[in-house]
Amino acid sequence: MTESLRKAGTVSLIALVVSFVFFISTLLFGAFQQFLGVYLLSWLMLSSAMLWLVLMIQFRHRLMAEQEKLDMAQLAKSDRKGTIFTSGGDRAALLAVAQKRLVMLEKWFIPLAGLAIAIYQILVGLALYRSKVFGVVDWTPANPLLGAVLMVVVAFLLFLFSRYASGMSSQADWKPLRAGGSYLLAGAVIGFLLAIGLALSQFKYFIFIRVVEYIIPGLLILLGAETVLNTIFDIYRPRVAGQYSRAAFDSRLLGMFSEPGGILHTVAHTLDYQFGFQVSQTWFYRLLEKAIMPLILFAAVTLYLMSSVVVVGPGQAAVIERFGSPDAERGGREIASGLAFKLPWPLEIAYVHPVDRIQELKIGYRMEDTAEARQKALLWGEEHHIEEYDLLMATHTETEAEDGTAPVSIIRANIPIHYRIRDLRAYLYTHEYPDKTLEAICYRELVRFAASARVEAMDDESAASGAVGKNLLGAGRLEAAHELERRIQAAADRAGLGVEIVFLGLQGIHPPPAVVPEYQDVVAAVQQQQAAVLNAQADSNRVLTELAGSIDRVEALYDLAVAFGKARQEQNTERAEALRAELLDAFRQARGKVFTTLRGAESDAFAKVAAAKGEGLRFSGQYQAHAAAPELYPRLLRLAALEEALDTIRKYVVVADDADMQVYIVDLQERLTQSLLDFEMDQQ
Repeated sequence: MTESLRKAGTVSLIALVVSFVFFISTLLFGAFQQFLGVYLLSWLMLSSAMLWLVLMIQFRHRLMAEQEKLDMAQLAKSDRKGTIFTSGGDRAALLAVAQKRLVMLEKWFIPLAGLAIAIYQILVGLALYRSKVFGVVDWTPANPLLGAVLMVVVAFLLFLFSRYASGMSSQADWKPLRAGGSYLLAGAVIGFLLAIGLALSQFKYFIFIRVVEYIIPGLLILLGAETVLNTIFDIYRPRVAGQYSRAAFDSRLLGMFSEPGGILHTVAHTLDYQFGFQVSQTWFYRLLEKAIMPLILFAAVTLYLMSSVVVVGPGQAAVIERFGSPDAERGGREIASGLAFKLPWPLEIAYVHPVDRIQELKIGYRMEDTAEARQKALLWGEEHHIEEYDLLMATHTETEAEDGTAPVSIIRANIPIHYRIRDLRAYLYTHEYPDKTLEAICYRELVRFAASARVEAMDDESAASGAVGKNLLGAGRLEAAHELERRIQAAADRAGLGVEIVFLGLQGIHPPPAVVPEYQDVVAAVQQQQAAVLNAQADSNRVLTELAGSIDRVEALYDLAVAFGKARQEQNTERAEALRAELLDAFRQARGKVFTTLRGAESDAFAKVAAAKGEGLRFSGQYQAHAAAPELYPRLLRLAALEEALDTIRKYVVVADDADMQVYIVDLQERLTQSLLDFEMDQQ
């Protein structure tokens, strides 16, 4: 007995060392060589090492208890000659220390150790799912064949140890080894699957290795949950005297595949163990034992033949590959929605994709897929989504050379792009990852577009220079969206993606929240500049309209004047005269201030001509009058001058006789009414 227990302890120690060595090797190899599956396997091997450590401790205490029994038996033989007063039973009970320790260990330590291993498995499985499998880590193996060879070696060694331990567990004294053998077999199976997946990865077929990477953390969580349930069930399980009590970490699920005797025998033994009676002796079990293999084979064949049926839903299409080739001459074909038949897998494989369903790409941002996030208000000075990317855009005003600042602005744009598959064959076989290729094209064209577009509104000079877009923060957004959609569609067509861009939305364009005030100042300054330019243009239009009646007439007059001046400089007399006549005719037809000035000039010229003509006629008449009366004419002129000069002055005529004795004053001023001074008074 002691030799068998010592052998079991040795096997447990060797298995512990092997498990720990494989844990270290797979952990380091997976981390440094970017083999995610190998890295995940290392944590399963660590749980196996923990289990073998518990088994080694258990067999060590069993060996000590058995050795103690032998020592007590020898002691009992030596004390047979004792008297009736010798307290042999009390002495034996007092000396059975190792046996008591074994009882306490199997009653408390083994279940608690199982719970500790279960907690480790559940927490590690969840952590691996969160940080590695579903996290941001994307490991791509650099040398998959090397990893496949290593996994074959690991799987082979683990399989040998698992079969050896499972074979030993068929003996009553070695039954605890079944738990460790089951874990080693699980590691061997996972290692074999990883070897297949890494070999397929060499040929760029990653789906199999990805499935295995999903399975490993799930297996850890499943084993941990089973251990917890086994611990709870063991509390209420009926105890049978002399029957082996399986530990909580002795997985029934893994034991179905590792325990000698087959799966059905394992299930029957588990039921016998749980319910306390021989379920394997019932007629139903015997019937099931005979019919289970034909039923399993029939189900397997049926499921395999079901791979010949392809159901393509509405709005979908499928491409069928024959022996990995979609070419029609090799049997490949494309089918529309409906029911179709093909050769079983892997002779023919169908790839079904939605061709009418609108798919979406989120460019420039990443948002939470929740109703609250979709209904969130997009404010100018706040973050719109959980992650947004910065874009460089050209500014309207270039900085001076000594400033050292690049003439660019930083904005953030949320651009949802809706597309559908137009050519399924081109979508599947032109590029390995068409969705990622389309996303890369969208980012490339967005960066190019942003480098040539502008945030501010363009003036006439900028528009004439061919700048893209008018104002991404305002009215030019729709035009910019159409232009960017056209560029992405053209790039996708050149790449042969076989997709059609249905919609592109420039939404949520805003500066980074940290520079919102400065952005507002710049936008306000640009708007003020544009307002000043527009006011100047309005004043120019008003002045030109007042000048000639309309801007077109002013421009026509200006062109004629320039042409007339050029003809005079070239001394082209004939053309100059023609342009002079045309220019004069244009001036006559003009309106506004030009019309007023021309008409005023013509009126002044006519008045001056008429005045000069009248002056000449007057002079001719004066000359004739002077010739007729040389003495009288000067006096008449003098009197006329006096009359004109003294027209507004009151005049008196004083007449006296020769002796100056009598003076007469005659008032020749006209009066409309008589005054008191006009009445003659009789002298008394």
